[in-house]
Amino acid sequence: MHCPFCRNSDTKVLDSRVAEDGASIRRRRSCLACEQRFTTVELMQLSVLKRSGASEPFNRAKAIAGVRKACKGRPVSDDDLACLGQAVEDTLRASGSAEIKAHDVGLAILGPLRQLDEVAYLRFASVYRSFESAADFEAEIGLLRLDRAEAAAAAGEAGDGPGGDPRTVSAVGNAGQRPAPATSG
Repeated sequence: MHCPFCRNSDTKVLDSRVAEDGASIRRRRSCLACEQRFTTVELMQLSVLKRSGASEPFNRAKAIAGVRKACKGRPVSDDDLACLGQAVEDTLRASGSAEIKAHDVGLAILGPLRQLDEVAYLRFASVYRSFESAADFEAEIGLLRLDRAEAAAAAGEAGDGPGGDPRTVSAVGNAGQRPAPATSG
């Protein structure tokens, strides 16, 4: 390690601490020549194993660029994308593996993107999962509606939601459509 002040290569570690839940090590160093102190951070290098068999370092900006295309025209800010990129990288680092398959990077993107914007999620998933027909979109939308209905029902059980009224779940599940009229019986 070279001193950033005098470029001397003789430095001494004064203190080491684990940071970011074990994903990095922070070291406080002192230069033996100029006696200046500085901090270094060691990160585990993540590599992405591409489908072709080639390996390249994980690039958060590259992952965000792919998601940005799916978010075009959507109310998603650059800050939202930066947070998504951090969440994806955290997920990949938490796996404990230094080499991640490109497919797993896509899987790590899908979850946070689904929470961020459902339309962008559908766009990204359609390319990532190679949707081939409208039926593929319908099936994925059906899963989104089911998850939303389950979340609404859980909120109703907790006393925060609609109280388990099936008409409310139907209205939530069919966003943009009118709920079916209630029938007495």
